[in-house]
Amino acid sequence: MENNYVIKRAVITEKSTIAKDQSNTYVFEVDRRTNKIEIGKAVEKLFQVKVLDVRVMNVLGKKKRMGRIIGEKSSWKKAVVTLEPGSRIELFEGV
Repeated sequence: MENNYVIKRAVITEKSTIAKDQSNTYVFEVDRRTNKIEIGKAVEKLFQVKVLDVRVMNVLGKKKRMGRIIGEKSSWKKAVVTLEPGSRIELFEGV
């Protein structure tokens, strides 16, 4: 799978911003079919950084209701990527 299809978007929340500042970890939404090795290689190639650790988790979609109709949001995969000390991703700076 190509690198730009592995990583869908950056997850920017209060918790991920604190993790970025304290432990140099970044959070991404990734394709559900990828594994840790592919995610690590994609981050290294796209952002020219050195990856130390990748943790992944499947986030289940929540059930939503509009009147009588019950639906469900899509499930997605989240990757928490820890970078080498001293390296950073410029995309997240100033957020």
